[in-house]
Amino acid sequence: MGRKIGSRYTANQILGRGSAGTVWLGEGPEGPVAIKLLREDLASDQELVGRFVQERTALLGLEHPNIVSVRDLVVDGNDLALVMDLVRGTDLRTRLDRDRRLAPEAAVAIVADVADGLAAAHAAGVVHRDVKPENVLLDMQGPLGPGGAHPALLTDFGVAKLIDTPRRTRATKIIGTPDYLAPEIVEGLPPRAAVDIYALATVLYELLAGFTPFGGGHPGAVLRRHVTETVAPLPGIPDELWQLIVQCLAKAPASRLRASELGARLRELLPLIAGMPPLDVDEPDVEPAEEAEEAPAAVRAGEPARRRGAVPLVPGAKPADSNRDTHTSMRVPGPDELAGGARGTARVPRAAGAPRPGSARHRAVTRRRRIALGAGAVALVAAVGVGTWWATSGDGAGATPQDPKHSAPVSP
Repeated sequence: MGRKIGSRYTANQILGRGSAGTVWLGEGPEGPVAIKLLREDLASDQELVGRFVQERTALLGLEHPNIVSVRDLVVDGNDLALVMDLVRGTDLRTRLDRDRRLAPEAAVAIVADVADGLAAAHAAGVVHRDVKPENVLLDMQGPLGPGGAHPALLTDFGVAKLIDTPRRTRATKIIGTPDYLAPEIVEGLPPRAAVDIYALATVLYELLAGFTPFGGGHPGAVLRRHVTETVAPLPGIPDELWQLIVQCLAKAPASRLRASELGARLRELLPLIAGMPPLDVDEPDVEPAEEAEEAPAAVRAGEPARRRGAVPLVPGAKPADSNRDTHTSMRVPGPDELAGGARGTARVPRAAGAPRPGSARHRAVTRRRRIALGAGAVALVAAVGVGTWWATSGDGAGATPQDPKHSAPVSP
């Protein structure tokens, strides 16, 4: 028996769960739809409901081949729902979980699709604010593009803005997913279109490398890396592509490309990377000591270290099924906290096959190196001793130390 959503829709089957609600396969007057039903505690927030209704016109007006269109917004009792086009496929996070990283051609094609969708949204005055692999859907029924990539569509427009009400977050709070947050959001500035470009460049880096450039460890440490560290180079990709990523990860929002420029530039690079295999790099590790030092005191107090920022959106709520499909709500770190660590390059990727620091293999390699160094030192000392004895005792043919032909001064 389906669940009625308003007077026109029926939710029949759960497709997935996220930090803000549950996505259902539903049925409407025009056929199958996807229904994102926001959590009850959000639906009971009258301020949020009012904001939801205000955003209706802008969200319904977003029409683009690379955007999952919102067909309707439903406010009915305790139900608050977005009714969207149904995409027959999977999300980009599921693809990454399966393949770990993509070939550069497919990664660039997918990100170019998303950039085109963002360009349309930004032109309409809408900022997504939560661009990440969970919010990119791959249409498995669409035509294959470069590198065998399925068409990519960006979904969940408006959800971050709806949730980010003044009463819920105030000016001292951050709402977002730590790995993809632009530095200006961490510093408490209002989000503009450039935050989507920064997040999308982070997604591109992740598709190529298998990990995000500033992620890993406590969410507070991740936030500070966005502000204080530059991105570590990815070996094996053309310099033109790397410079594009660096520009879109610039700390200054004005230095980043616009979405339309990014999409066009990425498509120009497709012939250059055609046929390239996925990169062969490993994710760098964060040492516990480094984490303790990097996490701002305000965000690490009383909190255990977490991987990838698996923090519920609302206190008391359960984390989402995917620990990356989540928002973090925390205090904005102060300038002294953001400037408290060493500035430099973010954690550099390890060469493929290199042991992880702290692993049994790493300890064994370190032990062998120490033994080798110790043996070398012993050999050097022995060689010095033999040389000194030889210099002071002669050549063994009856010469004496006083013989000027066979003696040498020895430094005290």
